[in-house]
Amino acid sequence: MEPLLLSKRERRKLASKYAELCLTCGTCAGGCPVSGIEGLDPRKVVRLAVLGLDQEIIDSKFPWVCTLCGRCEYACPMGVDLVTLLRSARGLRDRDKVPGVLHKGVEMCLNTGNNVGIPKEDFLFLLEDIGAELAEELPGFEVPVDQKGARLLVTINSKEPFAEPEDMTFWWKIFYAAGESWTVPSENWEGVNWGLFTGDDAALKEIVSRIVKNYKELECEYLLLPE
Repeated sequence: MEPLLLSKRERRKLASKYAELCLTCGTCAGGCPVSGIEGLDPRKVVRLAVLGLDQEIIDSKFPWVCTLCGRCEYACPMGVDLVTLLRSARGLRDRDKVPGVLHKGVEMCLNTGNNVGIPKEDFLFLLEDIGAELAEELPGFEVPVDQKGARLLVTINSKEPFAEPEDMTFWWKIFYAAGESWTVPSENWEGVNWGLFTGDDAALKEIVSRIVKNYKELECEYLLLPE
């Protein structure tokens, strides 16, 4: 259910449900790891929803301070769906008002296959270069790219090839030591889906579908995501 996307009548029914369910006991706030930051209190979000002040929730920092970890829902004795409420608010924020670089990253990923826009040729050159360096330490090592039939399809957090390429090698050394069969896709290798974080479900679905396409075409058994 997506509370903020309902009709006024349906929203009134849901608000009534919240009003009946929420005890304002504070258990959600007590379990929330970011309670108090920027004034966030999950009970306040519920009150705003009950009062029909949807736009205040959408325009506030609350949905973006929330980590969507779900501890509030887990702790709530009445089962109020707070995570759904807050994520719906993210999705209704104007895209040009989404905080930070998140929406730009979503657009970049849709256009280039990764959140920071690394060209395919640069990415492949980096993998080859790092692989050659590792081969001096690990005899016979090379980064397997688009290897059909590998057991693991390994996606990558784009911050690593962009700024911290050595972080990728920690995984690779483990794979080498274990004799693991793995591969990295040459395109759409981004493993961090900012469509999820921004409430952009259409982008989320497209990014996931590209990963699934790689997974099926390369006939892998398992998918490894960096987060």
